[in-house]
Amino acid sequence: MGIIGFLIIGLLAGFIAEKVMNRNHGLIKNLVVGVIGAYVGGFLATALGLAFFGFLGNLIVATVGAIVVLWLFSLLAGR
Repeated sequence: MGIIGFLIIGLLAGFIAEKVMNRNHGLIKNLVVGVIGAYVGGFLATALGLAFFGFLGNLIVATVGAIVVLWLFSLLAGR
């Protein structure tokens, strides 16, 4: 996947995670959370032995990772 596709998936994953976690972020924070979430989700999927393919598979893994990132951030921030 190219860098543009990676950024699009990161942006969408950050947006979906924002809505699932009932947060209100801006575009840049959604992108950052989604990109970090893509790495976290990829690590978790690999550690669990799950395979993911295509745009939808990558989006699901990135979204799950972004939700985990937001959850960890809320724990560290003391919300």
